[in-house]
Parts: sequence; C-alpha cells; structure tokens
Amino acid sequence: MTERGERHNHRERALFTIGPSQLHWNGSSLDIHIDEVGAPIPRRIKGRIRLFPEQLFGFSTALDTNGRHRWGPLAPQARVEVELQHPAQRWSGSAYLDSNEGDEPVERAFTEWDWSRARLADGSTAVLYDVEPEQDHGRLLALRFQRDGQVTPFEAPPQHALPRTAWRIARRQRSDSPPQIIEQLEDTPFYQRAMLRQQLLGETVTSFHETLHVPRLVSPVVQAMLPWRMPRRG
Repeated sequence: MTERGERHNHRERALFTIGPSQLHWNGSSLDIHIDEVGAPIPRRIKGRIRLFPEQLFGFSTALDTNGRHRWGPLAPQARVEVELQHPAQRWSGSAYLDSNEGDEPVERAFTEWDWSRARLADGSTAVLYDVEPEQDHGRLLALRFQRDGQVTPFEAPPQHALPRTAWRIARRQRSDSPPQIIEQLEDTPFYQRAMLRQQLLGETVTSFHETLHVPRLVSPVVQAMLPWRMPRRG
C-alpha cells in the first residue's frame, strides 16, 4: 500500500487508477493489477488479483449518530484468485469486499470498534459491527447477508472479552459461548486481525475478527512510524 497524491489518482465508472496500479470492474469480476514496491524492505510486488462476487449488495448504513461515517459490504461472499509474478505466488480461496466512507477524519467520531464476519452453513454471511462498545453512544450491528441479496438483522449474542494483543489492545467478540483465537493474522500498535472459532446462530463458525483503536492510530509516535510501512508519494 502506497499513499499517493491527487495527481497520481484517476477514477472512471469502471476503472480506478492509483499510480502504477489499478482496479477494473469488467461486469463479472473486480480485476486488481498491482505494480508496487514493498516496505520497509524495498522489493517488487507485481501481479493480479481477481475477485468474483457471489452476490452484489447496495446496502449502506451509518456507523455514527451523525451519519458522517458509512459502511456496507459490496460482496459479502466472493471467490478470489491471486497470481503474483513478484514474488512468485499463486493461490485462491474465499473473499469479502466492503466499503467505508466518511465526511470527516475517523478520530472525530470513534475511539474503537470490534468487527467480524463469518460464513454460515447456508452460504450467507453474518457480520457483527460493535462500534464504541460499552459506550452509551455506541452502535451495534448484527446483520445477515443472504445469498439472494436480502439483508436481515439478528439478535447479537453476549459479549466476551478476548485476550489482549501483544500491543495490549483490548478486544471483544459477541458469541453464544466464549470464542477461541485460532490464528493471529495481524498485530500492530493500533489494529489487530485474528481468526476465531465461535458459536453463532446455532453453528460453529470461523470468524475473521478485527479491532481498531483510534487513539493509538492518531498518536504522534504511530504517525511517525506509518511511512515506514506505507510509503507516501506526493
């Protein structure tokens, strides 16, 4: 990921160009062509990712009380094919694509959130979005995205505390019984992502779970560290 200024970005109806990389919607799949240099150790990252949605959704909902931040899945369930020339790697599997947009910086509205998604036995996707957990102004979303395009709410199960991360970020998950961390995917000073095994809607599921801690993200120390992982081009 490279942050690039306005002159490096161009958007059309079905094409979004970011420097030497681009995303193109061809009517049946999202084709992502990557041509970047990794960080902090420079190395070429070049190849193609193709995402095939099972069902496209036009759903969007506000995350904050003022409606300045919105979220919605575009493809809650999809298939992905990855083919890289540099480094030489190839794989395929299940995928998920969503959209976040805001009219102000994230730190003006939020302190933290926990989010998760899980595929259920009937092919639908269950999403839990716990925004500002345990706060009076927080919002809890428990939504099931059906294969026929329907979006239905469900009753969120009780909240359970998860072990703090190596960076001491507090995290939680709603589950019918205490969930189990089966793999830690990312662990940073302000963000974590892990795979959980849990009980949800009467099923044993594997959930992808994330936690964002906004004060850590905007702290001067973390902001000084970010360019080493995400280079910036004017």
